Formats: sequence, structure tokens, C-alpha cells
Amino acid sequence: MGTYLYCVLPFIAWVASGVLKFLVNYLRSGKDAFRLVGNGGFPSTHTTILSSMVMTIGFHEGFNTPMFGIGMAILTIVIIDATGLRRTVGKHARMLNKHISSEEEKLRERQGHHWHEIFGGL
Repeated sequence: MGTYLYCVLPFIAWVASGVLKFLVNYLRSGKDAFRLVGNGGFPSTHTTILSSMVMTIGFHEGFNTPMFGIGMAILTIVIIDATGLRRTVGKHARMLNKHISSEEEKLRERQGHHWHEIFGGL
């Protein structure tokens, strides 16, 4: 199973994160839960997938290897992107939606993450 871990564990983490995100959204919003699953919200699925990959590398290859260091660097970039750029995109979408007529399709406002959503994905 050795090398398959790098594909299987992130996939399992993605599924688990998606199920958890759906359950959290269902408990908060009821029947709108399907609409709320996607970018943004608790937990951060991007962070979950990448952190599971980085931890798999750490446990399988070693925490002092170049691959683990590269994985940590990429994970840091994803976290910064989720809390910075993507969250700002969501704020812009919220402002633009105020100026869109009711006939036009609204932009998705939930794009980025708050810090607790990131930590939930770790």
C-alpha cells in the first residue's frame, strides 16, 4: 500500500472533509446545505487535502526530508491564499451582488476562510 497512501489518504481526507462541511452547513442552514458546500466555510477542504498529503510524506518519508519541506511551503501558501486573497474575492462578490439586478445570477460570496475554518482543515 506504500505509494498508494499518497493518493488514498488525501482522497479519504477530502471525502471526510466534504461530509463534515455538509453536516455543519445542514445544522446551520437546513435545506440550503447543498448550496453552501464548495469553496469557503468550515472546514477548509483545500487545507485538509494538502495537510493530509504533507503528514503522509512526513510519516512515510520523514519530517526532515526535502519533500516534507516543500509540502509545508505549499501548505503555507494555500493557507495564506485561503485567508487572504480568496476571502477578499468573497468580500468583493458581496459588494458586487448589491449592484446586480434580481434577474442576474449572483456571485458566490463564500470563497475564503476564517482562521478557525483553516484550523478545522488541519
